[in-house]
Order: sequence, then structure tokens, then C-alpha cells
Amino acid sequence: MDLRDHIRGIPDFPKPGILFYDISTLLRHGRAWRTAMARMAAVVAPHRPDVLAGIESRGFLVAAPLALELGLGFVMLRKPRKLPGLTIGLNYALEYGTDRIEMQADAIAPGSRVVVLDDLLATGGTMAAGISLLRQAGAVVPCAATLIELTFLGGRARLDVPFESLVSYES
Repeated sequence: MDLRDHIRGIPDFPKPGILFYDISTLLRHGRAWRTAMARMAAVVAPHRPDVLAGIESRGFLVAAPLALELGLGFVMLRKPRKLPGLTIGLNYALEYGTDRIEMQADAIAPGSRVVVLDDLLATGGTMAAGISLLRQAGAVVPCAATLIELTFLGGRARLDVPFESLVSYES
């Protein structure tokens, strides 16, 4: 099955000149979504994770069902002030400005192997920040993975861990 057949491109969203790759069409097609999760499990399992981390918000849609598939726990990496209890965070640079990503301070046991997941890798800034935050918490990050990679934006080069994606777009 070609997963691209279930991912639609929406031109000029969220602003003119951007082609948005919408996974909602993949999510609502049961067989395609099941295929995507099975393929992602095959990519992630060899890295022997103890837990999976998903980046807000569409990364949750990948990491949570994959954690169930693999019998693992799931940790959320979120925008500021979205998680209860004590959190740790990391500020990171965007193309125009800064952002912050946080996780619960007790979410990861030191030394845990954590694979970080998102729906899409573009410039790599958020994924790189997620990897750094997990390391700050004492995790070992053996791999990062997404459903989609926009190779023309070069995000993979910003990551210092092996990276996997199920589908890539060249432009």
C-alpha cells in the first residue's frame, strides 16, 4: 500500500505558499492507518525503546497507538503550561523567534531508551528540541521517527540520532 494515496496536500495552508500535508485522511482510513502503524512498529522496534515520546499534537496520534502496539509507555512533549505537576522544559530557536517544549519532570527514568515521534519532519527544530529535552531528563534517545519527511527542508541534518520516516516528499 502506498501511504501517499492517503495523505492529502492542502495548498496555501496555513498561509499562502505552504503545501500542508494532511494526515487526517490517513487517520480515517482504517486499513491505511493500521498499515502505517505496523510499518512504524517495524522501524522503531529494532531500537529497543523502553518508552515512546510524542511531540504535541499530531505526534501524539503516532506515538500513543504505536506504544500500545509495542507494549510500551507513552510520554507527551508539550507546549508550555499544558502539563500538570512539576515540568522540565527547553527553549529553542525557530526560523523567526523561539518556542518552548516541556515534559513532566518524573516522566522518564534516567537511562530509559526513548524514541521520539512526530507526524512530520520539516526543518527539524522541534524534533531536535525534543531529543535535547529527553536527554536533559536522563534518557537515551536511540532514534527519532515520523510518518512524513519533507526532505527539501533539510530537517534530518539537525538531528544527531538515526532518523526514520515512512513517506518522504522532495518538494
